[in-house]
Amino acid sequence: MLAPPARWPKSTYAGGVVKAFVVIVAVGLSVYCLYEIAGTPARAVRAMPKAVWFLVVLVPIAGPLAWFLGGREAPRAGPPPRPQPRVVGPDDDPDFLWRIQQRERRSKRQGGDEDPPPAEPT
Repeated sequence: MLAPPARWPKSTYAGGVVKAFVVIVAVGLSVYCLYEIAGTPARAVRAMPKAVWFLVVLVPIAGPLAWFLGGREAPRAGPPPRPQPRVVGPDDDPDFLWRIQQRERRSKRQGGDEDPPPAEPT
């Protein structure tokens, strides 16, 4: 039976994980940039044509960084979009509720048990 060596070799697990992480990040950046280049209009691409950017982005790490720094158009700082007006239901509209109360008062004063006229469209 063989005896284990007196000194075990250092584990390369940590080094392998770091290398795998770097490869995954590089591939992920390249794929993201390829997707972004494909979706960017040609007029919004700076420095080089889109076809050249597709090739540049395939260079690990440096290609995606070049795209982020010099290829895409910088986002424009404009006014924030105006919020859309909130739709108010009839139960939340004070004017609508006031008109209903006025109709009920009028019908009570007239002493009628008849139905009030239909609500006016707003």
